[in-house]
Formats: sequence, C-alpha cells, structure tokens
Amino acid sequence: MTEAIVHGMILAFGLILPLGVQNIFVFNQGALHSRFRSVLPVVVTAALCDTLLIAAAVGGVSLLLLTLDWLTPVVYGAGVLFLGYMGWQIWSAAPASGEVKQLSTRGQVGYALSVSLLNPHALLDTVGVIGTGSLGYEGVERWGFAAATAAVSWMWFLGLAGAGRILGRADTTGKAIRLLNRGSALLIWVMAVYMGLQLWRSFQA
Repeated sequence: MTEAIVHGMILAFGLILPLGVQNIFVFNQGALHSRFRSVLPVVVTAALCDTLLIAAAVGGVSLLLLTLDWLTPVVYGAGVLFLGYMGWQIWSAAPASGEVKQLSTRGQVGYALSVSLLNPHALLDTVGVIGTGSLGYEGVERWGFAAATAAVSWMWFLGLAGAGRILGRADTTGKAIRLLNRGSALLIWVMAVYMGLQLWRSFQA
C-alpha cells in the first residue's frame, strides 16, 4: 500500500506542477479576492473535479477511452477553442485602468468547472497517465493510489490560492495582478497554438 500511495503522490505532483490554465485560474482568483474564504469555491470545485476524473480513470474509464482513435482529435479541436476563449476572458479581466474584475461565487464555480472538465490536457493526463498508472495495482492498493493522487490536488489548489492571496495583499495598486493576467492570457494562447499544431499532426498521421 505504501508503494501505491508514494507512486500516486509523485505522479500527481509531476502532472499538476506544470503551469496550465487550471493552475493559472486558481492562482489568479486567490490574488483577486480580499479574503481567502472567498476563493474557496474555486479551490473546492477544481479539487472535486480532479477527484472525480481520477476516480473515473482508476475505475476503468481510461481503458475504454484509449480504444477510441477518433477521440483525441476531437479533444484537441475542442481544446483550441476552449483555450482561445479562456485566454480572452483572462485578458479582459485585466483592464488598463480601474479595479480588476472579480467573479461571483457562481462565476467562480462555472469557470472552475470549465477549466477542470473542458481542459484537454487535464483530461488526457488523468485518463492516459493516472488511469494507466493505476493498472499496476489491484483492489485496495489501486484505490489507495487514487486517494493519494486526489489528496495532492486538494493540497496543491489550497496552496496555490494561498500564494495568490499573498500576492494580492502585497500588490496594493493592482498593477502586478493586471500584468499577471495579461501574461497568463498570452501563455494560454501559446498553449492553444501548440494544441492546434497537435491537432494538425493528428490529421497528417
């Protein structure tokens, strides 16, 4: 069991550490809100989505999806549109002057759901990597592996929102947050272009 838990934690950290749209959104929301509890809807929604995806992958959904050759181009195509839209939304949330926009609780949950469940890299990583990684274990050990990976998501998103809140307190003018949003939007658009190239290559194969 210990081996399964350690394996799950290491694998989860390796997948969640790279900067992606989900991480950017959680961090930004932590920076934008004046109280940490105000960003908890984002943290809980993102972590719950990861937990559900991990449970589905470990439960065998990954094996089914990996047999569908047509699925990858569809995911990439949807990902290009999704990342392009999310980049624009984040860019628009960083106006040249005035207060930086804050999302309502409903808006936080909605965006957290979209960046968690419609993010192609999150889906492919969870289904392809975590689901496949769990195949080396059986019974209780497999679900111990799943629980360890899910626990990493919860801890990571709490820490990420907390780090954003620290930046928000230090940045009394809002300039750093606006620059962060602009930089985040550009990074997301780069991801969209990269995913578009992957989509093109999948058609050439």
